[in-house]
Amino acid sequence: MSNKHKNPTISFRVSEYERKAIEVRILASGMMKKDYFVRSCIYNRICVVGKKETIYPLVEVLRKLYLQLSNMHTSFTSDTMSALPTSEEISVLQTEYELVLKAIIDMLDGAKYLWEGEHHE
Repeated sequence: MSNKHKNPTISFRVSEYERKAIEVRILASGMMKKDYFVRSCIYNRICVVGKKETIYPLVEVLRKLYLQLSNMHTSFTSDTMSALPTSEEISVLQTEYELVLKAIIDMLDGAKYLWEGEHHE
């Protein structure tokens, strides 16, 4: 099985109380542990902490994606058609944009209490 590649692992440390709380929620959900973690991470509400350290990484990711898109635009509009992006590169960029934009939308949804005047705990 040395030629078989596995997907990357995500791990984190929790306190004993947090572990027990998570285990109870997994049991109550009826899902496999892996499925519970994936769904919780992707579909759970994001708690927004409004500070520069939270926003700056998103700005940097958007700047990088913008530069990639700008380079592709230049490739398509230039007279030399030698450096056109492949369909795979376009697909990867589309996926990256989609994921980043969904994260930003979720983050803004979690922070809407800041401008709607509602107070959430």
